Amino acid sequence: MSKQHGPAMIEARGLSKYYGDFAAVRGITFEVHQGEVVAFLGPNGAGKSTTMKLLTGYLAPTEGVACVAGHDMSTDRLAGSKRLGYLPENGPLYSDMTPRSLLSFFADARGLSGAKKRDRIEAIVDLCALGSVIGKPIGKLSRGYRQRVGMAQVLLHEPDVLILDEPTAGLDPNQIHEVRETIRKLGESKTILLSTHILQEVEAMAGRALFINEGRLVFDGSISQLTQGGKRLDQRFRELTAA
Repeated sequence: MSKQHGPAMIEARGLSKYYGDFAAVRGITFEVHQGEVVAFLGPNGAGKSTTMKLLTGYLAPTEGVACVAGHDMSTDRLAGSKRLGYLPENGPLYSDMTPRSLLSFFADARGLSGAKKRDRIEAIVDLCALGSVIGKPIGKLSRGYRQRVGMAQVLLHEPDVLILDEPTAGLDPNQIHEVRETIRKLGESKTILLSTHILQEVEAMAGRALFINEGRLVFDGSISQLTQGGKRLDQRFRELTAA
């Protein structure tokens, strides 16, 4: 069952995003509480990435409010961003930099310095298993290692809330297992909303699922509710997202 004993750390209240007459997201409302790992599911083009960008303040909503750790991301984005780690799908990395120089750059940008900066980078390199590639150009790394570098950058400032858009996209089974284990470990202490197309990921990592289809929220409940009656996740996916 999903853990809802903590405060709401991610809040969507009537979120909508219109592009002219096209509604990418329509009136979405949900909360993710402290200590929850929630999967955000739906077919391509359903509005998942748009919703995540609204929650992180990267996009301004046409209607509604997005909050992270109690901060309205339209009016108080800087304070909210200090509590948030966001990994966009295919997030940009500086290919000429090494993981060490990239993490140093972002540590400086986040106001870390001296022993705190050094200790934090060391801890993140260990958590994301980057030691063997720490001095290699990011452009020369495998997709799996680049994804780990992206995750390391997201975790550097010790955010309470993580929003991860397709964190295992394009990875091989071994790399998927490693990212899954990292997320599972992080889920013990952080609030996580993750988008994925890999349904096995949902049962392995999340206690709850949100389904979006054509810009609308069509399911919000625990994994056990989703699969009650012996139904498989792929069955439920088709039922909830069929045109």
